[in-house]
Amino acid sequence: MHASYATKPDQSRGRLIPEEESSFRSPYQRDRDRIIHASAFRRLKHKTQVFVEHEGDSYRTRLTHSIEVGQVGRTIAAALGLNQELTEAVALAHDLGHTPFGHTGEDALHALMQPYGGFDHNAQAIRIVTCLERHYAEFDGLNLTWESLEAIAKHNGPVQGVLPWALAECNAAMDLELHTHASAEAQVAALSDDIAYNNHDLHDGLRAGLFEDAEITHLPIIGAAYRAVDHKYPGLEPLRRRHEALRRVFGVMVADVIETTGQNLADSGVASVEEVRALGRPVVAFSPEIWRDLKEIRAFLFRRMYRAPSVMEVRARMAAVVEALFPYYMAHPDQMPGRWHGDIAAAPDQVALARITSDYIAGMTDRFALQQYKALRAAGLIS
Repeated sequence: MHASYATKPDQSRGRLIPEEESSFRSPYQRDRDRIIHASAFRRLKHKTQVFVEHEGDSYRTRLTHSIEVGQVGRTIAAALGLNQELTEAVALAHDLGHTPFGHTGEDALHALMQPYGGFDHNAQAIRIVTCLERHYAEFDGLNLTWESLEAIAKHNGPVQGVLPWALAECNAAMDLELHTHASAEAQVAALSDDIAYNNHDLHDGLRAGLFEDAEITHLPIIGAAYRAVDHKYPGLEPLRRRHEALRRVFGVMVADVIETTGQNLADSGVASVEEVRALGRPVVAFSPEIWRDLKEIRAFLFRRMYRAPSVMEVRARMAAVVEALFPYYMAHPDQMPGRWHGDIAAAPDQVALARITSDYIAGMTDRFALQQYKALRAAGLIS
């Protein structure tokens, strides 16, 4: 049973290319399943979250991160009476547009693409699900519902100002009403992303030795979690102690979003998904107290993990890979795989060619980009 403010499957605005609906799956189940079966989704298993894919088998990748976001999203959506299937679809799709090497690769590609309209990973996710996945007989992309496309485009809030070109193309074909907030399901997916990476980046930073357990116990939420574990399980083996503490941190964040959002929904009086969109502010949120605490945790992670000297050294090397590959493939587009040659032949100008090159490089995994880079260097084709 869905709450009145949830997105209802039988009220979907439909797909760009009309299809006969399934007799046993809702439209959003089909969207989720198409995302799971997409080539871009599979490639997330070899794309950086924080640590480059080959640095260790136990660190999160974009794929495991997306699965964790989906799990958090389903939990919150169920507690609030929202549509779990739509929430999960958005959660699983939200990082499809990421380049190899995470934000490092994105920053490098965006700089290279400045003369051609730039690069944005959120807009690239839309491009993937509307154009670049080419497996179906009757359409390019995944032909997702309006609600899923809206949620992917707007899960971080209204999109204002000059639109990224990839998003502008989609919006011209199917108006996503980018000036409004998205559904509550999309908002849940966005905060589930925050919850997942705040929690697992602590795990991965500790595993990497970038900081120690004792160094994070002074942080809000985390210190209380360690004290609760020590009280209940005195003398617990260190790795179990860490896991028990961080799972409590995870639980605090999830419970806070459920409680705060439930109160926001009640106070706002929204009774439909359209009223959620028209509210003018997000309805899904952390409490001010937890949000303040999370900003302190994020500041610690930024200082000790995301900008750690060892991480920054790897980032510089990975940026150099993208910076070498892009001009090479711009100059030698025939060296891209055969499936790209039709688009290349039809490209009317350098802008179109650059965007094809960007699509190709953005779709690479960490390992494939490194393999191409090493092979081209060994052949003397790049420096």
